[in-house]
Amino acid sequence: MSDHKYGKIHLVKTTIEIPDELFRKSKATAESRGETLHEFIAEVLTARVASTSPPPSDSSGWRSVFGLADPEEVKLVDAVIDAELEQVDPADWR
Repeated sequence: MSDHKYGKIHLVKTTIEIPDELFRKSKATAESRGETLHEFIAEVLTARVASTSPPPSDSSGWRSVFGLADPEEVKLVDAVIDAELEQVDPADWR
């Protein structure tokens, strides 16, 4: 179990299918390093995910989906959204 922003995260057991030779090499490598297969696989997956994950984005909402959009076009979209939201009367939503 580990701490996470959503609380305590428990370990997950899962089944994967990998080639027999890869399993044998992984197990042998783990043993040669004095690790369990569990520890070795967790370390390898952690490193792989970290190396292939995009850097954290400081944008949120719809901007995170359109991260490659031209910044000037994003400003135009923001302006349209802001203008539309200015026309919303909160009393109409009660």
